[in-house]
Amino acid sequence: QLEEGTVVAIAAKIVSLCEGRAIPMDAVDKDELIAQESSWYLPRTSSRYNVSFTITRNMLIPTAGIDESNANDHYILWPKDVQESANRIRKHLQEKYKLKNLGVIITDSTTRPMQWGTTGIAVAFSGFKPLKDYIGTDDIFGRTMQFQKSNIANGLAAAAVLLMGEGSEQTPLCVISDLSFIEFQDNDPTAAELESLIIAPEDDLYAPFLTAVDWQKGQAS
Repeated sequence: QLEEGTVVAIAAKIVSLCEGRAIPMDAVDKDELIAQESSWYLPRTSSRYNVSFTITRNMLIPTAGIDESNANDHYILWPKDVQESANRIRKHLQEKYKLKNLGVIITDSTTRPMQWGTTGIAVAFSGFKPLKDYIGTDDIFGRTMQFQKSNIANGLAAAAVLLMGEGSEQTPLCVISDLSFIEFQDNDPTAAELESLIIAPEDDLYAPFLTAVDWQKGQAS
């Protein structure tokens, strides 16, 4: 059962499997697949990990989110339109459980530079405002905050993926409750809300790194 004011986290992999987004490894060239699934990419290196860094759906992510773990010799891609998937799932759950305030996040995991370990991220969300904006407010000493925004969607995803696990747990769903700090909304995210999550590479805090390499144009929008 689901209650008012909860968020359902769903692993991107399980959504992709339901949508048939799995390709046998012997049926496709991985480098071609990376170019197909990314907006921008760097060719795979001969480094220890042999990954390609990509910008996919406005996120810096290794290998365009293509997953080989728990895949039985398949490449599992991200859902084709992950935002539409999140919206559709939320609407279905609202109708099934007769709820007004319900959120959905579709999760994956990624790495952090210079630190071991993966952390959950939200690749799509629906049903709540994803950011808490502190810009223009004062800290406890009266200093006006200039840049701070709390990414609620990613914070929830990090907690959910920690519980769902990264190995053989077979737990692709997580229900998160007691969320008094979330502002729910009974509509799909607007184009303006989705745009508010994006920072252009040249304006990003990490611009010296993001703009210093020769990105190749991928095929994804």
